[in-house]
Amino acid sequence: MMEVARDLYRRELLKGSTETLLLSLLVGEAMYGYQLVKEMDSRSSGYFRFKEGTLYPALHRLERDDLIAGKWQSSASGQDRRYYYITEKGRTKLASMLEEWNLFTTAVNLVARPSGN
Repeated sequence: MMEVARDLYRRELLKGSTETLLLSLLVGEAMYGYQLVKEMDSRSSGYFRFKEGTLYPALHRLERDDLIAGKWQSSASGQDRRYYYITEKGRTKLASMLEEWNLFTTAVNLVARPSGN
């Protein structure tokens, strides 16, 4: 039962962080969907495992909000893939999101781990 509760909590945390994580991945290079899933898994040591039902709606929201842009390209195998790029607006938004994240985690840590009490 404890495992189920932890998984639900993890999913809620991920839901609130998905866009920040995706924008962070796209800062370094353009990526297609499956590549984003693999990179997220790799960088988080398996903690974040995106599913299509989470990934593509988030990518579509980011694209609709002009934070990323998508472009179809042929790969070496001849398969067309949609690569996503972070826009300048996306970079600005990400900087703001990361600043807020740092303030939030600091405040959570101050409450959760009070010193000297």
